[in-house]
Amino acid sequence: MYLSAKTIKSLEEKLKLLNKFRPLEPTVIRKIKERFELEMTYNSNAIEGNSLSLKETFWVISEGLTIKGKPLKDHLEAKNHKEALDFLYEVIEKDKKNTISEHFIKQLHQLVVKDSESDIAGKYRNGDVYISGSDHKPPSLMRDLIDWLSKNRRKHHVIELAALLHHKMANIHPFWDGNGRASRLVMNILILEAGYPLGIILKNDRKRYYRVLSEADKGSFKPICEFIAQSVLRSLNIYLKMLKPSKSKKTQFVSLRELAQGSHYSATYLRKLATQGKLEAFKEGRNWLSSRDALENYLASVKRK
Repeated sequence: MYLSAKTIKSLEEKLKLLNKFRPLEPTVIRKIKERFELEMTYNSNAIEGNSLSLKETFWVISEGLTIKGKPLKDHLEAKNHKEALDFLYEVIEKDKKNTISEHFIKQLHQLVVKDSESDIAGKYRNGDVYISGSDHKPPSLMRDLIDWLSKNRRKHHVIELAALLHHKMANIHPFWDGNGRASRLVMNILILEAGYPLGIILKNDRKRYYRVLSEADKGSFKPICEFIAQSVLRSLNIYLKMLKPSKSKKTQFVSLRELAQGSHYSATYLRKLATQGKLEAFKEGRNWLSSRDALENYLASVKRK
């Protein structure tokens, strides 16, 4: 087990709370889905170098606009990612217990790059690329990956399993391009199946994201699992913030600078606790947000030690 008991408890408690609001009204579902699709599309593409801003991504995928001065490829990547995400949601709605297969992964990849790089869409690479383990051939490794997933579904918490699946697929690097986007989507199949909202890796966390992937390459899996768990917790907090009555004290998230006021900690130290997963917090844009309750829970955990 790579996730801490504290992280698992937080995930499960927030999911239980979210489930109390279900079933959600169609208008609420649409509003939340649109927000998360936009965030996921923008951040996942931006991590790979796409130059569209969040607002420009919205204009491209929602309004069909062309952004002057931005490459056509960036426009196509935004539209393709949105289509791949729509397909993922469609699969989840039809089959709550979808079995991830090589065929399904190829379908997702085909949608991710179908207009930007149509010649490689849905096709395993047939040569080596300069990454760890790239001297192995994707077809056999992807078969092994599906076998591993089948054998390990009950051995890990679902968020932990999703993180490990993401790392393994990214490490195999089965396609010439689009591997990061495809593996983040595949990871989210497991997350959505379990009732959690999308786990979105933010562009601003790109350096830390690459670092935990690199650590996993060396056999240290706790950092990538905690990192993905924090991305899911962020999404859960956003969901609950939108669904709970605003007058509830527990939904009042504040900046770490504001939280530091009246406490014995600086905003910088609180941010360190947040990035380490010790303080329950999530990101909105560049800003970390947390709550008085979260700080009190952290202080209580320190006293118990």
